[in-house]
Amino acid sequence: MNLIKTFAIVITASLLASCSKDDYKLGSEIDPFIRFNFLVKADNTPLEYPTVNGSLVPQSTYTNSSVKTLKIPVALTAQSLKNAVTANFSAVSSTGDNESFTVNPVNQLTFQGTKLTDTIAVSFDKRWSAKQSITLKLETVSDPEIHIGNRNTEYLNDTFKIELGTISTNYTFPVNQYVVQGEVGETIDFKVNFPNGFFPEEIEKVSIFKFQNGFEYSLTHDDYGDNRSSITYHLTLLEDIQNDDARYESKITLVNTTNYNATGNLTLTVVKPIKSPRDIQANPASKFTDPTNAFYLTYGEHWFNNNGNCTWQTFNALTFPVVVTKDNENAILYSDKGTANPNDDVYHDAFKIGFNVATGTNTVNSFGLKRWFSNESNSAAISPGFNITSALEFFPANGTSKTEGTVLVIPQDITIGSSATNTHVIAISGDGTYKEISNGLYEISFELKLTNEKLFGGTVSTQYRMYNNRTYPKPAALSIPCPKEVTL
Repeated sequence: MNLIKTFAIVITASLLASCSKDDYKLGSEIDPFIRFNFLVKADNTPLEYPTVNGSLVPQSTYTNSSVKTLKIPVALTAQSLKNAVTANFSAVSSTGDNESFTVNPVNQLTFQGTKLTDTIAVSFDKRWSAKQSITLKLETVSDPEIHIGNRNTEYLNDTFKIELGTISTNYTFPVNQYVVQGEVGETIDFKVNFPNGFFPEEIEKVSIFKFQNGFEYSLTHDDYGDNRSSITYHLTLLEDIQNDDARYESKITLVNTTNYNATGNLTLTVVKPIKSPRDIQANPASKFTDPTNAFYLTYGEHWFNNNGNCTWQTFNALTFPVVVTKDNENAILYSDKGTANPNDDVYHDAFKIGFNVATGTNTVNSFGLKRWFSNESNSAAISPGFNITSALEFFPANGTSKTEGTVLVIPQDITIGSSATNTHVIAISGDGTYKEISNGLYEISFELKLTNEKLFGGTVSTQYRMYNNRTYPKPAALSIPCPKEVTL
């Protein structure tokens, strides 16, 4: 018992050492103080104010590998202020190089009323070549009653040090496919994301794309401005591609450059698909989704190798409708949100479904693809191809049937890898049928093809069955070969 009491006293003493005793005072008893309040999330990225998290402890140093603007909050712990308070700070580089970064504001922070947090923004104007650091220090406060730093001697947080580590810059496509109507002058906007920022002058000097074009278009981009997280490009069709019986496709692929690595989704496909007359009231996509349930699953089986034997193996994935705009030819109204305002109406594609996570940065098991690989990463940053947001397209029999028809695996390139430096672009395609096999139970039967020379030596394929309910008849065994797991 004495040991337990001693342990409890040690823990309490440690907690008190990390916090000011004045932090526990209430109301007017708080002695005001000012300190850096830089918080870091579990993935080692900053938590930007005004987002807060009471379980995180303010840091006094941070190793920065990004060239995006770094924002450092400074907090004043006090009741609301009757008069404005200013605080002066300094910013010093360990190498004496104060030209590679800019600090805003230059040296003074302001607090007033209930605005008790101000932010120092450190932006980087060029790459740093040598390891260096930038130290910010709170120097003076206009109100002598306000203490600089926490009211303890161990964790003052009156200085903040930015360690400039090895720069990591990369880019990716957040969306890997767009569909166009095929009219001259039609424009689609797409983004290239830079998770760790970019320097405009570097991007201007290199070509970050390679092209495989099936139709003519022009490509421009917005001015960079102060945004260092993404670039918006505008693709404008220069020719009519109106033949409904033909599929038109162009691909834009990100390539590695000296300073930037292509990661995640590497290829953007712009397609004008074959047009098939379909009645949106058939709405087959609604048979396989439930937008009221963020954790709705479809269930599947694929013919795959299991310890040397071909068997049906199960999988499931979170399944969602494909949200479209009102003017999409396949748009069907899902919800008017209970208002007369048409601007907040929600439309879904009546013929497409996809697989994705409800929230977060992990991945689902679209088409059971995780069984195809032995060492895959489940992170969406490395293996975005496990989340296929527009995966299957339905074609009702005679364009109107509400119970059966054909199905297409929407052709696209997906990226799957084991690490950020080991990713593979895999082309997927396939087709089959769908049918209501009993009251309310629908089965999709199709072949899925995967193409990659390095992984598969070309194209491999297998059979799939998918259902809109977890209770379904087990498929009969097949007398065909099956793929086996590969190492990425």
